[in-house]
Amino acid sequence: MEFLPSTVLAEVPVPLIAGIAGFLILLLWAIGTYNGLVRTRNHCDESWSGVDTELKRRYDLIPNLVKTVQGYATHERETFERVIEARNRAASNAGTPEEQARDENNLVGGLKQMFAVAEGYPDLKASRSFLALQEELTTTENRIQRARRFYNGNVRDYANRIETFPSNLMASMYGFKRREFFEIEDSSQRSVPQVDLTD
Repeated sequence: MEFLPSTVLAEVPVPLIAGIAGFLILLLWAIGTYNGLVRTRNHCDESWSGVDTELKRRYDLIPNLVKTVQGYATHERETFERVIEARNRAASNAGTPEEQARDENNLVGGLKQMFAVAEGYPDLKASRSFLALQEELTTTENRIQRARRFYNGNVRDYANRIETFPSNLMASMYGFKRREFFEIEDSSQRSVPQVDLTD
């Protein structure tokens, strides 16, 4: 393989070589930045599917949990209907993470209310099936929170890439848009009872 003779290279103007080198550096930066934005966006999509999987797992648990509590507290029908309605609304939501979070927080509120009802039934709280479902729901809630944190971390990284200079130039040029964070409550957390010590 023969290289160009040094006399030919000497005849090429230095500004042309500098211009070609500058163009190649700019091209490599543009390719790397674009690919990095696509990769980060794909991480957001992948981590959202992890959140979705864990939410579906919770949706599957709720009917059994409601049925178990209903067996002991039959007169709390309105609470159970509210939980099932909130579960169905959340399960059918295919909107943005913000819309999903709104439905999830309604569901979490209903679950907390149902657990408050369960507190009044010692036989229910001692029931093996209730305890197993409650344990499984707690495990699922922990998994939802882990998946949510992972998703939100990817959203944060993506936002940093599309908002910081100079990658924001590439992001605005190719229409990369911010993603929403997913903020929901944990239904396994109980509110701390208030104790009045003024007596």
